[in-house]
Amino acid sequence: MLSLILKKNFVVVLFLACLSLVSCSNSNTQTSNTGNQSTQVDTKANPQKLIVALLPDESAATVIQNNKGLETYLENKLNKDIELFVSTDYSSMIEVASKGRLDLAYFGPLSYVLAKTKSNIEPFAALKKDGKTTYQALVIGNAESGIDSYEKIKGKVMVYGDQASTSSHLIPKSMLMEKGLKPGENYEEVFAGAHDAVAVAVANGNAQAGGLSKPIFTALIEKGTIDKNKVIIIAESKPFPQYPWTMRSDLAPELKTQIQQAFLELEDEAILKPFKADGFQSVTDEDYDVVRDLGKVLDLDFAELSK
Repeated sequence: MLSLILKKNFVVVLFLACLSLVSCSNSNTQTSNTGNQSTQVDTKANPQKLIVALLPDESAATVIQNNKGLETYLENKLNKDIELFVSTDYSSMIEVASKGRLDLAYFGPLSYVLAKTKSNIEPFAALKKDGKTTYQALVIGNAESGIDSYEKIKGKVMVYGDQASTSSHLIPKSMLMEKGLKPGENYEEVFAGAHDAVAVAVANGNAQAGGLSKPIFTALIEKGTIDKNKVIIIAESKPFPQYPWTMRSDLAPELKTQIQQAFLELEDEAILKPFKADGFQSVTDEDYDVVRDLGKVLDLDFAELSK
């Protein structure tokens, strides 16, 4: 475990170091007409290159390849260089965001709430599917083991995704809590790191039950990643606010407007496909208070989770 932690921290430190070098090379100080002021602040507020972070729901190579269309679209719309970034896990992404190194970042609802506690960021758009900016999570069971109800999860292994994930941890755990099932007391909890890993673990019988996003589960079935006959949908959650896109709050106002408009005007189905969305709709921080309230119900320490 210690080696894994050190490896993760090394990756974060290495990425931050690389970004620092880019920042230094792109921030050549220019003198204003007065000869006394620097344009360095303007360079930070309106950089020529934007670092755009995507959630590590699949391998970094897969996520980046799937979003090459978005990269090209933003370069053309914003007249900026775009660099896509995928961290090793949610915690690493939150840490990099806290250093102000991510200009745009696509978070899950919970990871956004956690990042907000230590980062100067703001949400500006959320996924829209079938006219809604909400989505659901699922609790699924292994068909061969006959896990088709909450009751049958007792004494079994329940797999979640990342600890900072909303739909593969926070929501399904709360669903079990509502049925009187507590981790460590009524079932064993393990974390697989990603939604697809949760589905595969349950389908293969490595875990008897699991929790993940309904849209991602549906996509995995359609792609044939998992056999629908090997899993049973035990329950669907109530609707929760969709995944938000965020930006640094200290970006130049005109750039922030351009960024939001670029997302709200996005209609290209090929670019939207990786997000399983029809488009994006504007959102505010207040839209995610329901997630904060859910954290209180589960007695979550947001500060600890965001580490």
